[in-house]
Amino acid sequence: MSDLPVDPERLRRQFPDLTPSDLAAYVEVTRRILAERRPDKRARLTREVLARGRQARQRAAAGLTVSNAESLAARYLDAVEKMQDRTA
Repeated sequence: MSDLPVDPERLRRQFPDLTPSDLAAYVEVTRRILAERRPDKRARLTREVLARGRQARQRAAAGLTVSNAESLAARYLDAVEKMQDRTA
């Protein structure tokens, strides 16, 4: 998976709290973000995914249906938070 900045297996070892679902979401969303050529578009996409993830959590907590895209964003947010907690 050379198209990613860090090998997923390395992430799995470094952050043992990452679930397979977290890691899959991280890989899918990271590839999408990196596919954007312009840094400003990558930054905007990252912000949008994180905001969608937060919104999905709120919807799920309220008992509302969450779309596949929202679920992916929430899982990506979970992965990022788990990785940040470890390094903070």
